[in-house]
Amino acid sequence: MSCGVFNLYPGNRLEQENAVRLKAVYTTGEAAEICKLSQQTVIRCFDNGQIEGFRVPGSRFRRIPRDSLIKFMKDNNIPLDGIESGKIRVLVVDDDPQIVELFVDALSADGRFEVATAQTGYDAGVMTQQFDPDVVILDYMLPDINGNVVCKTIRDNPQLEHIKILIISGMVNPAEVDKLKEAGADDFIKKPFNIMNVMQRITELVKH
Repeated sequence: MSCGVFNLYPGNRLEQENAVRLKAVYTTGEAAEICKLSQQTVIRCFDNGQIEGFRVPGSRFRRIPRDSLIKFMKDNNIPLDGIESGKIRVLVVDDDPQIVELFVDALSADGRFEVATAQTGYDAGVMTQQFDPDVVILDYMLPDINGNVVCKTIRDNPQLEHIKILIISGMVNPAEVDKLKEAGADDFIKKPFNIMNVMQRITELVKH
């Protein structure tokens, strides 16, 4: 397959497959590889609305967000093996670069997790749709909105009901913590925190 999707990535075939699997947006060729369909079938499903996506501005190239591809696969009973890695997907939402770096380094090194990051509530919304996390680690005080708004936005979307929300903040006001849980947060951990304890809590949340 001289122009196949895997030729776009360096390394051995397993690394190439993982690179495709973890992407947030796919080409029709990549989607075809994942679904084990012909590219023309994927294009036809895209054009008739069975697969939601967008066209690259100024071109005819089609792009398919991860959550849209997963929905198409579930709707058509296509096994998710080609897109799921078996790891816990964690979205870290915090505007403190040191906190973000700590989580990225620790979770990536552990081997049980895939990690994506966002620094604002707006970016958190975009990445939640694209990355389809299992757990969102959410700072309460973001530059644009508070964490309870992010919680409510996630909880108001039925397609995101599987997501667990773990708030991490220096805030200690019990009333505010209660409001966060009312908005949909699953748990609260106070800063400063022990990263190993947080990782343990992530795994516990996913199991329930």
